[in-house]
Amino acid sequence: MIRKSILATLFVGALIGSSCKHAAQTGTQAVADSAATLPDSSHYTGKIDGKDVHLYYISNKSGIKAAITNYGGRLVSLLVKDKNDTLKDVILGYQDMSGYTKKGEPNFGALIGRYGNRIARGKFTLNGKPYQLEINDGVNTLHGGKKGFGASMWDKKAMTDSTLTLTYTSADGEGGYPGKLDVEVTYSLHSDNSIGIDYTAKTSKPTILNLTNHAYFNLNGAGDTTILDNLFKVNADTFTPIDTTLIPTGKLQPVKGTPFDFTTFKEIGKDINAKDDQLKAGKGYDHNFVLNKHTINDVVASVRSPKTGINMDVYTDQPGLQVYTGNFLTGETKDGKGGKAYKLRSAICLETQHYPDSPNQPSFPSTVLNPGQTYHTHTIYKFSKYQ
Repeated sequence: MIRKSILATLFVGALIGSSCKHAAQTGTQAVADSAATLPDSSHYTGKIDGKDVHLYYISNKSGIKAAITNYGGRLVSLLVKDKNDTLKDVILGYQDMSGYTKKGEPNFGALIGRYGNRIARGKFTLNGKPYQLEINDGVNTLHGGKKGFGASMWDKKAMTDSTLTLTYTSADGEGGYPGKLDVEVTYSLHSDNSIGIDYTAKTSKPTILNLTNHAYFNLNGAGDTTILDNLFKVNADTFTPIDTTLIPTGKLQPVKGTPFDFTTFKEIGKDINAKDDQLKAGKGYDHNFVLNKHTINDVVASVRSPKTGINMDVYTDQPGLQVYTGNFLTGETKDGKGGKAYKLRSAICLETQHYPDSPNQPSFPSTVLNPGQTYHTHTIYKFSKYQ
């Protein structure tokens, strides 16, 4: 009995020693493959604009999970399964609330309004009346103005295990925009491993409106150093070229024969450093792709990570898709999730939208919303394994 016990102890010790040796040799890989978790709600507290900050959790039986804060209606974390069924957080964000409120924060996961993207010189004319918006991006207005919806406090209207509905009322004249605007946004996790975002709004006066979400995706996992190895495809034969201030020229340019041709899967980084005036103007991809004719049931764009085997398909009823490759991320601070720095081109934003500067471009689809009308758009990001 004693001899058997000694042998068993020696055997267990050998296993432990072997395991420790293996862990030491593969420690980096073990950390890389660890399952992601949702952030602690205790890191998302305080008061902003007199309202309490909250972090809400939603999930579904297929395993997808999300964390959303009422500050800016922001998608803070989105957990999906990789090829090994390990949960990966596929969007960038901060490890606590303080990151989201710092000056120059790049709208991680934010709901964007009243007007997603840029309006030239912050000016537009509606029904013969000129309007001047807040200037916050060089000489232009970007994402609604100096504050915008992404830095405003939203209210929880309803919540289930897998859905969250938030509301926000934008006062008449807020940011320079006409009309009192009542907005409602619902995040929904579906059984097919997708997250849907529904936007609804009504106005008291004629106004312009272009709502979107500014999630920064990296299917390698949030905090990975690059997005350039991800494969990308978009169902768009043309895009809207820009001037040096990133305002569309009003023309539609064919993608064929240019670095903007993603009509078949291509590494995001394959042509991003090509000698091209448009890439120079955007410091990479920061352009609106004109989506080919489609319905909400058609995939308009896809991203794939060879590293994790995660595929993301985008569905929308909107006419455009702003593709932004994180060209202004600097990696100067380590305040990302897990204390990581978000480096240049370590994420891609796929903002479903109407075209930038549409109020000043008569040939672009209209973004006017009138009293009595209901603004309603829908976007879905669906996740699957492709290897």
